[in-house]
Amino acid sequence: MIRRTMSAARLLAGATALTAVLATAAGCGSDPAPTTGAAPSGPASGASIACNGSGQLLGAGSTAQANAIDIWKVAFGTACPDITVTYGGGGSGAGVQQFNQGKVTFAGSDAPLKPEEVTASKQVCTGGQGIDLPMVAGLISIVYNVDGVDDLVLDAPTVAKIFNGQITKWNDPAITALNPNTKLPDTTIQSFHRGDDSGTTANLTAYLAAAGSGAWPYPPSKTWAGQGGQSANGSAGVSAQVKQVQNSIGYVELSYAQTNNLTSAAVNTGAPQPVAATADNAATTFAKATVAGTGSDLALTLDYATNEPGAYPIVLVTYEIVCDKGNKSATLDALKSFLTYTISEPAQQAIGAKGYVPLPQEVASKVQAAIPTLS
Repeated sequence: MIRRTMSAARLLAGATALTAVLATAAGCGSDPAPTTGAAPSGPASGASIACNGSGQLLGAGSTAQANAIDIWKVAFGTACPDITVTYGGGGSGAGVQQFNQGKVTFAGSDAPLKPEEVTASKQVCTGGQGIDLPMVAGLISIVYNVDGVDDLVLDAPTVAKIFNGQITKWNDPAITALNPNTKLPDTTIQSFHRGDDSGTTANLTAYLAAAGSGAWPYPPSKTWAGQGGQSANGSAGVSAQVKQVQNSIGYVELSYAQTNNLTSAAVNTGAPQPVAATADNAATTFAKATVAGTGSDLALTLDYATNEPGAYPIVLVTYEIVCDKGNKSATLDALKSFLTYTISEPAQQAIGAKGYVPLPQEVASKVQAAIPTLS
């Protein structure tokens, strides 16, 4: 095994705190002492990186975290040239499926594993099972392309009816009531949704189910159930369609909205003022998250129906899905090195500058404690 040492990155500090309900992760194991190398340069630099192991790490899944992975790969690859990280999108559902088929070392998913997915993971995690490690926090932006409209306000029932084909005109009374000072065109709404199984869809529909006052008649799901609209693959596909098609609307992770210069709607949550789609407002929601998983599984519970002032409700946490036990020995040390880096302060700050939300310290410390226990 090749060992190269760099001092471990310190934990994320100064971020928004979670409530004290957060559960304690499983007890820490010990890693082999790494050897030393130089710190990387680039957007995620600022601390040295511990590099153990070698080889190729294959990951797949969430497109919401793809931009974050791209940032991390640059710094990590520079510091740890003996480890190559390859990540393919395809959506959370595809990523979990590939993980449970033993095709990838880790999967990215915007929704925690379902019980049946945990059961399936035991076939590849010898003596263990798949667990959820929160790694990328973000928000889902309701993006739109309507000429002359740059300050749109929507609420959950209205969004639900738009995406379910019940509101079809931009000057519908429900939209007009939320935007009394905005001239809305008498044009048909073209909505776009994810065609692939998507954790972004799962989180959006969880919000619609929790806050939509019954307007969304379907259970939260990675698979789109709404009526009408057109599908596109991945957050990149939805972003491209909304950017190209006039009078359109869609939903993407915020970094895609920023990258494509798309306008995001503010959300009327019942708070005194509509809440803008910003990382700071999403952090207010994450401050009230709690851990729902047990042991080293750190799946989070989020309050999509929050009406706290300044709390943006349509949030998501992207997890790295790994085996708690039964990881392949050839890639275990490299996997631990990469995950230890991605939860570090420099890595979280780097993606925070690109529209993501740095994980609160209490979550980061739980993840950091769980990583050495992987076997």
